[in-house]
Amino acid sequence: MANHKSAEKRARQAIVRNARNKSNRSKARNAEQKVREAIAKKDSNLSKELFVNAQSLLAKVAQTGAISKNAAARKTSRIAAKISAMAQN
Repeated sequence: MANHKSAEKRARQAIVRNARNKSNRSKARNAEQKVREAIAKKDSNLSKELFVNAQSLLAKVAQTGAISKNAAARKTSRIAAKISAMAQN
């Protein structure tokens, strides 16, 4: 356990940040899953609407450092490609 005042504060901050990151990652994963479900149902309009929200959440989570920027870009790109492929068919 922390022995110094500053170390105790850092421990408290780490707990808060961990909870915040976990919550934000979960929100992003849920948004991503909703888009994938809409794509599976072949619902073009709904998937495009949900994609905008998912893209925003992924960017936010990446900016805060909860996931890497490359991971967010990769997920966004793959979802966009699936929506584009669905629109062409």
